[in-house]
This record gives sequence, C-alpha cells and structure tokens, in this order.
Amino acid sequence: MSGDRASTPVRDTGYDDRRRWRALGVGLVAAFMTLLDVSIVNVAVPSIDRALHATPSDLQWVLSGYALTFGLVLVPAGRFGDARGRRTAFVVGVGMFTLTSAVAGLAGSPEWLIVARLVQGAAAGVVNPQVSGMIQELFRGADRGRAFGLLGATIGISTAVGPLLGGLLIQLGGAEHGWRWVFFVNIPVGIVAMLLGWRLMPAGATGAAGRHRLDPVGVLLLGAGVTVVLLPLVQREQWHGAGKWLLIPVGLLLLAGFALWERRYARHSQPLFDLRLFTVRSYALGALIGLIYFAGFTAIFFVFTLYLQIGLGYSALVAGLAITPFALGSAVASALGGRVVTRYGRPLVAVGLLGVVVGLVATDLVLSGGPGENVPLRTALPLLVAGLGSGLVIAPNQTLTLSEVPVPMAGSGAGMLQTGQRIGSAAGIAAVGALFFSTLADDGGDWGTAFRHSLLLAAGIVALALVAAMVDVAAGLRNRGERGRR
Repeated sequence: MSGDRASTPVRDTGYDDRRRWRALGVGLVAAFMTLLDVSIVNVAVPSIDRALHATPSDLQWVLSGYALTFGLVLVPAGRFGDARGRRTAFVVGVGMFTLTSAVAGLAGSPEWLIVARLVQGAAAGVVNPQVSGMIQELFRGADRGRAFGLLGATIGISTAVGPLLGGLLIQLGGAEHGWRWVFFVNIPVGIVAMLLGWRLMPAGATGAAGRHRLDPVGVLLLGAGVTVVLLPLVQREQWHGAGKWLLIPVGLLLLAGFALWERRYARHSQPLFDLRLFTVRSYALGALIGLIYFAGFTAIFFVFTLYLQIGLGYSALVAGLAITPFALGSAVASALGGRVVTRYGRPLVAVGLLGVVVGLVATDLVLSGGPGENVPLRTALPLLVAGLGSGLVIAPNQTLTLSEVPVPMAGSGAGMLQTGQRIGSAAGIAAVGALFFSTLADDGGDWGTAFRHSLLLAAGIVALALVAAMVDVAAGLRNRGERGRR
C-alpha cells in the first residue's frame, strides 16, 4: 500500500477528498441501518408475539431468517458490484431494504413478517460489500485505515446498540405497536441514503468488463453451501433432534465443490471469488480471526439480553442500556484503531482480543457472588474494557485482511470476509446458546450460573481468535528476521 495525502484525489477515480468522505458517510449510514437490524429485533420479540400471536418457530424465523439471507448473498453481491459498478448495487440494495422495512412494519401475520425479513436480509447482504469495496477503491494508505476504522466502529456500535434503540422505540411506540417502529425508522434513512448514494457512490466497474461474468454455477454452489451450513445453526432451538447437524458436512461438501469449480472457472474468466486470496497470509488469517471472533462477540449480547430481561426481569430499555458501555468502548477504540493500524499491524488486533478476554472474564468475576442488585451497573466497567478491546479488533482486522486485496476483487473479498463473520455469529450463538439453555435446565432455572458459564465459553472462543492473531504476529516477526539476515 502507498500513502496519499488527505487533500489529494485518489488516482484513477476522479474523487476529491471531500467527495470520497461524503460517499463514505452515506455508506456508513446504510451499513449501520442494515447491521442494526441483526440485533434490534431481539428486544421486540415479546411485542411481536403478543401482536401477531406468533409461534416460537415463527419468532425464530423472524430473527434467524434475516441472518440467513444476509449471509447468503454477500459474495455474489460483492462480485456484482465489482463487475457492474457499486453505485447500482448499493442503491438497489438500499431501496429493497427500505421497501421491505415498510412491509415488515405493516405485517398483519407472522408469515407476512417472515417473508419481509427474508427479503430484508438479502437486501442488507447486497449493501454491505459495496461499502467495503468502496473503501478499497477510494482510499489509500493511512486514510484507508481511518475509513475502515469508522466502518469498524459502525459494525461494533450497530451490534451493541441495537437492543438499546429497540427498547427505546418500543417504549415510545407502546407495547402493542412499538415493535413496528423498529422497522419504520429505516424508511426515512433509507430514502435519503438512496438519493445521496446515487449522487456520491462510484458508478463504474473496477476491472476488465469482458472477464467479469457473474458465474451462475459458482453463485448456486456457494449459496447452497452457505444455506445448508447456516440452516441448522439458525434453527437450533426449533428444529429438534440430532439429524439437523448432518446438514453441516453436506454443506461443507457443497463448499468444497464451490472451491473446485472456482479453480476451474478461473482459468478462463474472473471467478465469483478468487481462491488465490486465501494464499495471502494477511487475508487468510484475517478471515479466520474474523470468523472466530464474531462467534464469541455476537453471542455475548444474545445471552446477556436473555439473562437481564427474562432471568432478572429488567425492561427492554434497561437491558439495552446495560450493553451501552460495550458500544461506547467499541466506538472510541475503533476510531483510534483505524488511525494507528498501519503503524502497529496485527499486534494491535492481538492486544484488542486480549482486552476482550480480560473484560469478559472480569464480567464473570463481578457476578460470581450471585446476581444481587444493579447488575447493569456492576457489569458496566468490565464491559467497557471488553468494548475497548473489541474496537481494536474489528476495524484493524478488516483493514489488515483487505490490505493486499486488489481493487477489482474488493467487493467479493469483502463479501467472503463478511460471510465468514455471519457463519461465525450463527455458530457462536448456537454453541453459547446451547450451553446457556442446558445449564439453565440442569441447575433448575439458575439464570446467573447459565449466563456466567456462557460468558466463559464466549471468552474461550475469543481466546482462540487471539491464538490465530499471535500466529500471524509470530510469522511476521520471523519474516522480518529472515529479511534482516539477508
């Protein structure tokens, strides 16, 4: 990577400094809106249940269907943006998301809401790779780190602040119809993002158009593989029996078939995803770190919300406020991490992962004497520490992972990175959730013990990501030592 002065237009794009930062701002708003809908609906489930008389299976599809279709389209959408231009993909995606948000808010039955959520998740999957790809296209050097820092802050805040904003909207809208405002709030934001996106986002393709076919066989194999892997994870509570886990090896076989097809397809055309990216250490290890970290990171909010609302009887608003220290810490550290990642590299990610582990273990320790009173207040400081660590993980890891990805592959490379994160999130929630509910059943309804055991498992998963980061750090030190001896 080569640095560039902040006031200098990016080569070959025609974008001056002001326009590219404005384009980034529009992209971040859209990304925040789509990522927020991963977690904001969690606190609305009781209201949806009362209003629509939904079954547990219906509610599970409202929550997990969004994540399923989100992960399904990330790589094809990124490839489309690379091949046909990010502006078209971005505006269409935001338009679909806005329309389906309105449809979801007007839902009169569980089936209506489920279909709206499935399409809404697919729309979110179209939008997000365009934002990462745009950063790769328009920013260089330290500015790229700062841009990814802002994107990382957006990811961290949207995930953590969802329960708070959802609780606030339900409080303002009332118990009966407040859940509808969780969806309606996207409409004005989406309309503005569409208009500004059409004006500011890069319009043209980033590579040779002749080689940029859309690889329908690759799309089908990847889509089938991701679906079959994710389905038993997102339906873990409603799909009883061990048979569902047999789908995971089937899905892995489909993904292996995808890899073989892509290798063959790459001989004569640009593939859906260029597997050579996995031979780049920064991309391969960064994608692995992202997958593992999101398995631990996302699961925290799932079990904490259950513990506070159902176990301890706190309101949705208070449960959301309890997670705010993590969100604030993540926001501050993400902005800082984006600025210094080009200086410190992967060791910065390792420090962040260590901070998350320390914060989660400290949260467990402050609750070790039993739930007591003022749980949100008692957990505020350790969750702040964990949030500060998280901010040094998400944005810097994304910057480093995509740093050596060629711009014509930026969308598909970012899409595969985010697909791994979605799979990690689903797997982590399945594993941590299974431990939470089994502990709850074995200990006769002891919510505190169930939460603490789940918290330690999440910390252990994050520690595995720390091991992967240290492998990369050690490899980097070894390479520098070998170069120094020459």
